Amino acid sequence: MIESSVNIYRRSSLRVAIIALFAALYFLLSILPGIPVVGLPGMKIQLEASIASIFGILLGPYLGALSALLGTLIATFYGGLSLFNMIFILNPASNAFISGLLVRGRWREALVMFALIVIGFWLTPMPHPLHENWYVGVAATFDKVIALLLIPPLHKFMSGELSAITKRRARLLRLVSPIFLIAFIGNQFDSALGCLIFALPLVYQGIFGLETEFVRTLFIISPLAYPAIRLLQAVIASIIGIPLIKALHMSKLVPSFEHE
Repeated sequence: MIESSVNIYRRSSLRVAIIALFAALYFLLSILPGIPVVGLPGMKIQLEASIASIFGILLGPYLGALSALLGTLIATFYGGLSLFNMIFILNPASNAFISGLLVRGRWREALVMFALIVIGFWLTPMPHPLHENWYVGVAATFDKVIALLLIPPLHKFMSGELSAITKRRARLLRLVSPIFLIAFIGNQFDSALGCLIFALPLVYQGIFGLETEFVRTLFIISPLAYPAIRLLQAVIASIIGIPLIKALHMSKLVPSFEHE
């Protein structure tokens, strides 16, 4: 009984330590300058947002999201708290949560959540009336839909159930790391949630003081940059995450996070 209590205490202590470590990593990456986007002055790829997927992959949906949220809160308070950054405070955690669901095989939950976020955007004023502004919805969500459609084949690929996929598609999937695909989907979910939040009148009018037509224009031009940024974020997550995941699994620091 005493030995069992000690093991539970050690496991809890390890989890707290790992969560704190990842939150600190998120904060440290947040104070780095970021990677400038060529051709778009002032726009940068934030390293900390790119690796939130790795938190979910390693720690699972709940602990990964908690770690990302703590890191985001620390970074936000350090950089200066404002209403403008607080409204997107849950986005990195949502990335970690979806990524954690995917790597744990809970792909149906991830699929439904992603679909609801995309549908939610289509219910905002941005694409309405549809006969006039349908292209705004397409411009804002087409890359998210691509990420959404990648979820079932990703699950089949990771679980080895390739019978339902053509051999050609299977060969293509083998050329891509599952970590990259999970990071791409996770970052796209983050983006989809951000688009939904920003498309709410309470946010774009009430907080940012922007007119509807101007916000529609922002969504129309978004495909010029953001899909490429999400791909680069997935590449960054793979470069940082793959060796980190290997090191932590080899050191057996995260064995108890395989199933939550």
